[in-house]
Amino acid sequence: MVAALLMMLGLFAAGVPIALALGMAALPTLVERNIPLIAVPQVVFDSLDSFALMALPLYVLAGRLMHVGGIAQRLVGFAIAIVGYLPGGLAASVVLTSMLFATISGSSAATAAAIGSVLIPEMEKQKYPRPFAASVVASSGELGVIIPPSTPMVIYAVITGASITQLFIAGLLPGLLIGLSLIATTTVMAAVKGYGVRPAFVFANWLAGLVIAFRRAFLSLLMPVIILGGIYGGFFTATEAAVVAVVYALFIGVVVYGEIKVRDIPRVFAEAAVTSSIVMVIVAFASMFAFALNLLQAPQTIAAALSSVSSNPLVFLLLVNVFLLVVGMFMETFAAIIILAPILAPIAASFGIDPVHFGLIVIVNLAVGMVTPPVGVNLFIACGIARISMEQLMRPLVVFLAVLVTNLMIITYVPSLSLALIR
Repeated sequence: MVAALLMMLGLFAAGVPIALALGMAALPTLVERNIPLIAVPQVVFDSLDSFALMALPLYVLAGRLMHVGGIAQRLVGFAIAIVGYLPGGLAASVVLTSMLFATISGSSAATAAAIGSVLIPEMEKQKYPRPFAASVVASSGELGVIIPPSTPMVIYAVITGASITQLFIAGLLPGLLIGLSLIATTTVMAAVKGYGVRPAFVFANWLAGLVIAFRRAFLSLLMPVIILGGIYGGFFTATEAAVVAVVYALFIGVVVYGEIKVRDIPRVFAEAAVTSSIVMVIVAFASMFAFALNLLQAPQTIAAALSSVSSNPLVFLLLVNVFLLVVGMFMETFAAIIILAPILAPIAASFGIDPVHFGLIVIVNLAVGMVTPPVGVNLFIACGIARISMEQLMRPLVVFLAVLVTNLMIITYVPSLSLALIR
């Protein structure tokens, strides 16, 4: 087991693509156990043969359609109308827009890219330091995989057999907690440091602006109501909801807003297909590596090691949090879920931890990993848009990371926060 893990890490360090590294690291185990290599395509294709997994490329496509179809821009306008008069109001609107966009995108990277491309330049105009602006976008972008729908939740459910719908419901209150805490953080930091331009608050003007922004964004705001309401109301499954999201986003972008031209549709679909294929290849070969770890009895070995440390579930959760935070710094989210979820979920169940609650702990942990160097995808997106280096970003980012980790501890040790809407 150790040799397989070291080989995988060595291939990562050598710059081998993630999917290829995962597949290559599994091969020595197959050869050692005299398993025919025909098992590789069998396991790879079997891992993709899932109705629930169909939701992943569909949510990617829906997020792309929303980005180019004008939905993101209207959500930005609505968020600014709500919180723009607060100290650091534009920064707070980044977080609020991320919360709104998360209800229909399912992706952290898509959320950070869509919101950052609109609001980082605007924050720069209002005299926000670029490192601060990029930190706000990167940290709030993680809400894209916590507030449902969420593609990592789909992957986790497929791998562990957990209910996708219950995971989606469980993400609502924790996502709200994280979002509000980030809004409070941006407001306090902006007030203390004097960031941004704060317009004078006049209630009549604020209310008039809010009404105008709401009317303009109404159809965009209606999308999460249809998607999430349909799932929670039992009208369609999470996978079927992804189809509804694509159809709705396409209709709004082409027919209503007119920002997607018919000639642009093939390009948008092609871009979504490329993004989806990258993720699906990682999913497939991560399943191959997980298969090899099962042959090596990695789950049993790790379970025995954790049990020898302590039989207390609170200690187990602390160890898992530390472990996943470190993993999230170096490993791609989907690969980490596919490799680690089959190992950790049964151990958590043996400690009496609710499987839905544990699934959310895993997702939130790895979402924080998207905001931590050296491979945090949100950091690269935000730095690219803000035209700054990773080193420039780190000082303001530390404050947001502290807030995110604090929220993670609350979510971990207050299970009712995740399970209140399920029970």
